[in-house]
Amino acid sequence: MQGPDHPDTLTARANLADAYHLANKLKDALPLYERTFADRERVQGPDHPDTITACGNLASAYHSARKLTLALPLYERTLADCERVHGADHPDTLASLGNLAHAYHTAGRLTEALTVFERTLAECERVLGPGHPLTETARENYQAAAQS
Repeated sequence: MQGPDHPDTLTARANLADAYHLANKLKDALPLYERTFADRERVQGPDHPDTITACGNLASAYHSARKLTLALPLYERTLADCERVHGADHPDTLASLGNLAHAYHTAGRLTEALTVFERTLAECERVLGPGHPLTETARENYQAAAQS
């Protein structure tokens, strides 16, 4: 038996949370995401890549639930942790940057959103090139936000 703190158990819980999230059953997903993040941080530490992912997943679930006051600090933390642990050029860091921009946009913080969308696009073009799918998504998101 692996136990409640084993990484495979934590992954299974995260996967169940993801399934609930995808099924739009946020009342079931949120407690699982919260517990997974807390347990990952306690067991694996704040700098472990799985902990950073768990933080971002919780932010995304809060975002989906329109709990932006809870989501935004977690998105900001995820970005800061990605930059520190993975570096500025890592794809997870670039994705975190885009997620934060999207959250700012959803929260109506258009000036901040545009700044972060623009930074995301510039970094994606520099690191991944203009034709990469993440770069194309960043470009589309920036253009949509600029028109709103």
